[in-house]
Amino acid sequence: MGSGYLIIAGAIMLFSWLVSSKLKSKFELYSKLQLRNGMSGAEIAEKMLADNGIRDVRVISTPGQLTDHYNPSDKTVNLSEAVYNHRNAAAAAVAAHECGHAVQHSIGYEWLTMRSKLVPIVSVASNYVQWILIAGILMIRTFPQLLLIGIIIFAATTLFSIITLPVEYDASNRALAWLENKHMLTQEEQAGAKDALKWAARTYVVAAIGSIATLLYYISIYSGSRRN
Repeated sequence: MGSGYLIIAGAIMLFSWLVSSKLKSKFELYSKLQLRNGMSGAEIAEKMLADNGIRDVRVISTPGQLTDHYNPSDKTVNLSEAVYNHRNAAAAAVAAHECGHAVQHSIGYEWLTMRSKLVPIVSVASNYVQWILIAGILMIRTFPQLLLIGIIIFAATTLFSIITLPVEYDASNRALAWLENKHMLTQEEQAGAKDALKWAARTYVVAAIGSIATLLYYISIYSGSRRN
């Protein structure tokens, strides 16, 4: 690996750590902001689904922290135990955000559909792509096509991270709009939910930037080998 890659990787890792640390501190802050309406994350999720006419999606509790997600294959909103049971602004934000994905699924939101189609490819690619890229670099003079294959596979994972951005931002926008329009939160709670989701979305931005930068690095190695 060249020094250029190490500098880029180091900068991205630092930025990622800063954003993650900020996100953690925000969620700790808004976890202390108890909801005046007294609703738990599970109750928030169930009401948002009902208000959007979604009757075939279950809200369930899943073990761990930051394990919240919507599963389109079995139509479940999976909320971590803290979000499912707790009654604070952070829990409301996360619960509504995951329901935002359920709403996307119900209306056939194109970016979510596109991302879902890439999931099987990315799942397989992520297991092998780094080994192919490393082997491609080591064999760049004798078998440059191997690096090109690795670049093409890695490009699919980069595309996935890019497509994830509008999916996540749209889910947050749907969540915040519903929370506000239905007067679910006080002004202070709404501001906290908005701030928490803003920082959560930035983690996806960092991931996408990192993936693009890494892809460009491997492309530059391949291009350089073709000129030599």
